[in-house]
Formats: sequence, structure tokens, C-alpha cells
Amino acid sequence: MNHCVSDILMAWYAGNKRALPWRDTRDPYLVWLSEVIMQQTRVNQGMDYYLRFAANFPTVFGLAAASETEVLKNWQGLGYYSRARNLHKTAKIITENYHGRFPSTSAELLKLPGIGRYTAAAIASIAFDEAVPVVDGNVIRVISRIFGITENAQTTEGYRQISGTMYELMKGLKPGDFNQAVMEFGALQCTPASPGCSSCPLMEHCFAYAGRQVDNLPVLQAKPIVSLRYFNYLVITIRDEDGEHLLLNKRTGRDIWHNLYDFPSVENDRIIDADELGKSAEARNLLGEQWVLKQVSEPFTHLLTHRKIIARFFRIRLQARTAAMMNYQIVNAMEIEKFPLPRLIEKYLQQNAPGED
Repeated sequence: MNHCVSDILMAWYAGNKRALPWRDTRDPYLVWLSEVIMQQTRVNQGMDYYLRFAANFPTVFGLAAASETEVLKNWQGLGYYSRARNLHKTAKIITENYHGRFPSTSAELLKLPGIGRYTAAAIASIAFDEAVPVVDGNVIRVISRIFGITENAQTTEGYRQISGTMYELMKGLKPGDFNQAVMEFGALQCTPASPGCSSCPLMEHCFAYAGRQVDNLPVLQAKPIVSLRYFNYLVITIRDEDGEHLLLNKRTGRDIWHNLYDFPSVENDRIIDADELGKSAEARNLLGEQWVLKQVSEPFTHLLTHRKIIARFFRIRLQARTAAMMNYQIVNAMEIEKFPLPRLIEKYLQQNAPGED
């Protein structure tokens, strides 16, 4: 059965695979770039990010030479910014320690920051023909459904069963092509919801279809509880002889959005209103006595992996600089696009251009 399933998957892939730019290369740098970026998002959303990185940092040397701010700015909007920082860190290691040449085995690739089992297997199989299976969400779904694997796919035993089945299936085939075939099959045919079972070439071989278990496989862990946070942002503008300026806060602590920029904020257990803002000791310390509230936004909701953020933005005109402002960066309002910003701040600015009251 394994040989038959492999042949069907490869034939399906040949006739249905999408034309994607990283499939035209075996350059390990570009394969790595595509895999890290596409872990964040759907292909149609991530394509622009891949093309931008490939254009702005066409080689691992170019990425290594860039500043972290440049890397984060190019990553802006993708989320999971630790992956962008690891991308940058690994580029430096490959440039300095490996003279720009990627390790050719998954075992060596695993030693690099931010490269886990999936990414290491993808690079090694696609760029170097190592017979090592990838195991991502698409692969887990396809293999679990076809072969009736009921072990939790996120446990050690579940992973062993999935990867072992993949290893058997790829024997005698180009491992990179086979890995991509299974991932593509999961992305286009054997989807999480409403899979194309009626037109599936593997219908006769599928355990889940025969046993009406498609909706029950794969078995996954329950999603973690999402915590709720409230940010009350102070969008502070100051006008002087050099034009309009804004206060930006660089997030350097061990929290979300490390080394990205947002606005000064008052984090509370709720969204506050204008009266509460005026009574906040934290806000008064920053604003002093001479300030004018120009605009109060409706609440913005922003979802992260394990957090839900609700934010309100208070646009404030400051009449005089205060000592507390020394803890923030004062930037020209028209140059804010040069700074890497969380998607939440970007969404606000798209609706409220810098410098507008």
C-alpha cells in the first residue's frame, strides 16, 4: 500500500502544485527563508514578505550585514518576531562560522538558532536530498487520516508514528519533492475543514474516509487558554521648529514585541476613558500639566498566539516637553514608517496618519 500511496501523491503533486518562487531553487538560503516565513502565514499572505526579503537580502551575507531594525521592519506584520531575530542571528553564524555555506544535514542544521526539526528537514531534503521527513500540520493531517493514526500527533509517540510512516513512503523518491507533495496535498486537497474527499485520488486508501473519521483526525492537543491584556496608548505629538514629532517606545523587556516600537502606554485591567486618563499618575507624570486631548479611538482588538489585546489610542498634543520624555524616542512624525512596528500599531496608523489631529 505504501508504494501505491507514494505514487498517487507524487502524480497528484505533478499535476496540482502551485507555482511558487522558492520551488525554482535549491539554494538552501532561499529554502530556509521561505520555510521560516511560511510558518507564519498562508502562502498568498506570505508571498510579499518572501519576495521582499529575497530582494532586500538576496544572500545570507546580505541578511547578516543588515541591522536588526532593518530585519524587523521587513518582517513587520508577520508576528512571531522572535523568529525574525533568530533568522538574523543564524545568518550571522552561517556567515562567520560556516563561511556562508549552510550545513547539509538536518542534524547540523538543528544546532542553529530558530531551526527546529521541521525547518531542518525541509532544508536538508529540498536543498541537499537528505532522506529526512518533514512533519508539519499538513503532513500530520494527511498521514493521520490516510493511515488511521490516532495517537496525539503532538506527543513523542505520535511524532514517531508520523515521521516513521513518512520515511517509509519516501523510499526510492526524491525526498524534497515527496515532502513538498505531502505538504501541498494537505494545503489544497486534505484541508482541515471541508476536505475534497469526493475528488481525492487517495479515497480508496484512506482510513478516515472509510471509517467516517475525517473530522476526528488528526488527534491534537487542546488549544491553550488565551490571556487578555488592555493597552491604553498615548499618541503624543509635539510641534517645534523642525515640524511634528511623536514619542515612540522601544520594547526592550522580556515581553511581546521585543525590540519593536509602540507608543507610551498605560496597561490596565480594562480600557479606560478620557476622565480616567487624566487621573492616571503614570499619564500625568509623562504629560505634565500642559496637554490637550485631541482624539480618543474606539477599542482595537488584536490577537496573538496566546494573548488577546484590546487597545485604545489617545491622541494628545503636548505643549511642553517633560523630564519623563527622556525615556522615549522623539521622532519626526513623517519618518515613523522607518521603524519596525507591531501590527496593532500599524493598523492604528493606517486609519490615523501621523501628525493628524
